[in-house]
Amino acid sequence: MSFTATWHNLLDNLDELPSDATLVTPLSRKAFTVTDVQQSRVVIQYRDDDESIPLQQDQFETLYRRIQDTHGAFDLDRLPPDAEPYATVLSLHPRFEVNDRDGTLAESDNSTGSPLVKAQASADDADQERAEPDVDVYADALLLIDALERHDLATLENAETPALVNLYTLLSDVQRNANALRKDIRSILLDRLHHDQPVSGQFGSVQRTTRRNRSLKDDALVLNAFESAGIERERLTTVDPDKVDDALDVTELAEDDVYEIDQSEYVRKADVDEDEKETRLQGLKDQLAATEGDEAEELRKEIDELEDRIDELTEFRSGRSFHESSAGE
Repeated sequence: MSFTATWHNLLDNLDELPSDATLVTPLSRKAFTVTDVQQSRVVIQYRDDDESIPLQQDQFETLYRRIQDTHGAFDLDRLPPDAEPYATVLSLHPRFEVNDRDGTLAESDNSTGSPLVKAQASADDADQERAEPDVDVYADALLLIDALERHDLATLENAETPALVNLYTLLSDVQRNANALRKDIRSILLDRLHHDQPVSGQFGSVQRTTRRNRSLKDDALVLNAFESAGIERERLTTVDPDKVDDALDVTELAEDDVYEIDQSEYVRKADVDEDEKETRLQGLKDQLAATEGDEAEELRKEIDELEDRIDELTEFRSGRSFHESSAGE
């Protein structure tokens, strides 16, 4: 099929795209919408920007040719940053699809639709009651928020000991459970992120990075390796990393001759949008302040009961009071 036919089919699919559909770029995950479809270009607008950006037909054809040159699968890492929307829009064509796992834009006769198009939530969905997530950190975080609001922490030195004990307990629980959830999320993100390509969300961005670790091999292997390279064994009677590195500088030994080297992939926080977090927090505060009725009162009672349980578990009791209490039972 010629690109002219492909282009017109693409325009037809764009005309059928819901007006409230949100598209995202394949690598940086920036959200945008299609604001206009014209004969020789497609006009888009990023969600966080008022500027309209025209995507030209000839650039779509260039991308189309690149896919043809790579026998049907184009590596998305080869896209310039400002060209990502072209890949997303082209994936709306029924013969092209983005493979998130492989990081490719591929031509296929069995395309299953683009994963980069998300219809915005309807008004009915927005009005649905919020469900409590079934994760431990959620309850801990609610208790911590409530405790922080109940105590004046402007000067920690003036806070009462039971209050500090409660806060420390809750902070520890939040840290532990948040870290467990963070690790679960990290393992999933590693399958979705491409190396050194930041992916943005509402509150910040993350990127995939490689951490390099090394440790000395068995002493005998290290000493034998240097001895074969002309370094006398007596100079390295004990294998010291600093001495080993100095010796490496004056020999032709490779680093992996004496070091066990491994690399691990991890996700690190690349940026935090403090303004966005502050805005969201203020909205939550306003929403809680406006909560009234039986449901709000029931929620407050539940929080009070949970806080009483925390008080009971973390309250300091002397050995004498404990034995007196046990004797009276």
